Amino acid sequence: MSSTHVVYVPSTNLMGRGCLADMGPYVAELGCRKALLVTDKFLNQSGIADKVKQVLSGAGVEAVVYDEVKPNPTTKNVQDGVELFQESQCEFIVSVGGGSPQDAAKAIGLVVTNGGDIRSYEGVGKTRHKSVPIIAVNTTAGTSSEYTINYVITDEDRGVKMVMVDKNSLVTISVNDPELMTGKPASLTAATGMDALTHAIEAIVTPGAFPVTNATALAAVEIIFNYLPRAVEKGEDIEAREQMTYVMFLAGLAFNNAGLGFVHAMAHQLGGMYDLPHGVCNAMLLPIVERENAKRSPAKFRLIAKAAGLDPAGKSDAECADEVIKAIQDLSVKVGIPSKLSKLGIQEVDLELLADNALKDACAPGNPYQPTKDEVIAMFKEIL
Repeated sequence: MSSTHVVYVPSTNLMGRGCLADMGPYVAELGCRKALLVTDKFLNQSGIADKVKQVLSGAGVEAVVYDEVKPNPTTKNVQDGVELFQESQCEFIVSVGGGSPQDAAKAIGLVVTNGGDIRSYEGVGKTRHKSVPIIAVNTTAGTSSEYTINYVITDEDRGVKMVMVDKNSLVTISVNDPELMTGKPASLTAATGMDALTHAIEAIVTPGAFPVTNATALAAVEIIFNYLPRAVEKGEDIEAREQMTYVMFLAGLAFNNAGLGFVHAMAHQLGGMYDLPHGVCNAMLLPIVERENAKRSPAKFRLIAKAAGLDPAGKSDAECADEVIKAIQDLSVKVGIPSKLSKLGIQEVDLELLADNALKDACAPGNPYQPTKDEVIAMFKEIL
């Protein structure tokens, strides 16, 4: 059996305070002169999109703005973006925002080069051609969409989040400037930070993990426990914001190449059916799913315990796992994550369908074990 591991990561990644201002020469190297700028209404109206447009203009690039992306980007967002790209004769894409604009941009870029309907790309490796060049300017710290070959689009007709894993979606340049992230609401900071923690822990626990992904994921866990509460408590804390941008790269590299698991498989269904924030769903489900995973892969949790600042000395793997689960729950409380799904509008009558769809999710095979439908329903009920 082959032991080959393939590591996907964008060829150029700008990180650190003020790095947006240094983006121009890298844009110029692409040799393109007209971009579709994919973002949402808030970022367009708040002036952040204008900051990006100024840098593009300095590099001789004209930007056509598409700002209709929803918090859970839809198939209509993708189609509308493709049409505007083609009508405006754009040459590449600049995405500005968190995971939603990043995912929408990747989907638009692939449909432009491959044609067809985005629904036909659901699953793994369904396209033949690389996306048009994408420069991903990120404004939140957590999703890592700007680094990964994963993207998620909601099919409004089915009420399902379609998970796509496709190396052809990898962006050309990522830009993570913490100065674009200061002042973001505490709830958004908490949700995206807990999303990053979920990425890191699932990447460690999955059987697809290997030394490179373990190293980056464990480093991400350590930084999150040290800096996420600070970033949530004080949005202008530039050191905390900068540290969380490094978390995105570390956790993104990990799960992009090791895989995810059943936390994401279940969270995708909540987001698709109820249009809920992805990071919040992950945070609520993380301790529930990992408690079950720890029964199958307890040794992984000794590593996580040490990274989280806990002392594993003299403790069994199972005891380390228990402490990790408690630490996750405590962190969620500290940063203000809701404790019950019912508070978010989830109804027990929908649990059967949610479980059915979770079992079909592209992330499900990455889990250390495959739960039954009844077990999935029981996990949902635990936090209902």
